Amino acid sequence: MKKPFIFLLLFFIQFVNSQELALVKKNGKFGYLTKEGTFRIEPKYKSAKSFSEGLAAVEDNGKWGFIDAKEAWAIPATFDNVKDFNSGICIVSKDKKWVYINTKGEVQTAPSSDKLYDFGDGVAFIKQGNKIGLINSKMAIVLEPKYDVIKPFENGFARVKNGNYWGIINTAGKEVVETTYDEVGNYFKTTTWARKDKTFGLVSGGKFIPVEGADKIWDFESQDLTYARKGGKIGYIDLKGNWAILPIYDKGKAFSKNLAPVCVGSKWGYINPKAEFIIPPTYSDAEVFSTNGLAPVKEKNWGFINETGKLVIPTQYSITANGFVIALFVQQDKGFIDGLARVKNEGKWGFLKPDGTVLGNQWFENAELFSQTKEKNTINEIATEKPKTETKSVTKPVTKSVNKKK
Repeated sequence: MKKPFIFLLLFFIQFVNSQELALVKKNGKFGYLTKEGTFRIEPKYKSAKSFSEGLAAVEDNGKWGFIDAKEAWAIPATFDNVKDFNSGICIVSKDKKWVYINTKGEVQTAPSSDKLYDFGDGVAFIKQGNKIGLINSKMAIVLEPKYDVIKPFENGFARVKNGNYWGIINTAGKEVVETTYDEVGNYFKTTTWARKDKTFGLVSGGKFIPVEGADKIWDFESQDLTYARKGGKIGYIDLKGNWAILPIYDKGKAFSKNLAPVCVGSKWGYINPKAEFIIPPTYSDAEVFSTNGLAPVKEKNWGFINETGKLVIPTQYSITANGFVIALFVQQDKGFIDGLARVKNEGKWGFLKPDGTVLGNQWFENAELFSQTKEKNTINEIATEKPKTETKSVTKPVTKSVNKKK
């Protein structure tokens, strides 16, 4: 009779704690605030940056390094200048030389380039002579330099230019829209707006579809309608290039939550996709709805309404729709972002909750948007068994550049 045997089964369980922290300035020092309104890291740094990919750049005795969310030094402060991490890579300067490092602080050797560019969507530009190409975070060339211009990637796509003509590529360097257009927009559901000579239209499936009478088209955002101009008036077109809402408004902005801000004369209100006014035009300015169903509106100052038009936060705050306070990248990010809105009141910055109360009842000299931190934790667990049969174990990324030398 065979003796039963004991074996050790070692489990490695790794999980990620993710917390959002905001860089704020209080009493002349920078620290990091939680969404509960308490300090995760007390204000103590003369200079600091927001968290990016789990690390935040802070200055210590005139040098820059990176801390994690527990305020432990992940990369010692030995650099003269630093950028932000993206795709696991950051540009840093030391001894007047710019290089790439990874999250361990190890220098990464990149292909030859006249400048170093920030990573985004897993790729970065390389420049050789007058041409631009792409590398990935492993420092391998994805696209040999061949374009005169490559714009920053958005959701995996970027506008490119050769000569006088524009197209669109993906992060693999493949053209999804040929470089044959005088202008192109963003890439949304395999469609973009474009201009050929003086004609504006949409490009879908490699085919150019003119939009009747349009003399300008804005980017598609979160819905299948975007605004366009005809004869000085704003209307809305669909992904097939049809006028879904006739151009009768003086100004307009993107749809979100099936509502779009439009201006008649000097007053703003909100229409639905049937061109019906759900919220009458009574405001001096208005922004798109956030995902939580609140939108910034302006009388003398800014407040917030819900989708029925009810003013839920009084118009007593300052915000900047296209500047410091509000994100520039996508219109639906204006106002409330992940449950909080950054506002200014009497010269101080703070965060509003949807009920109108101020996070932590605190105001700051400066406040940046919340960004995620990631902390990896590993649990080792040892179990013993007396198996009767064999068992199988299953184990369950605005682009800036810097010169290499300064």
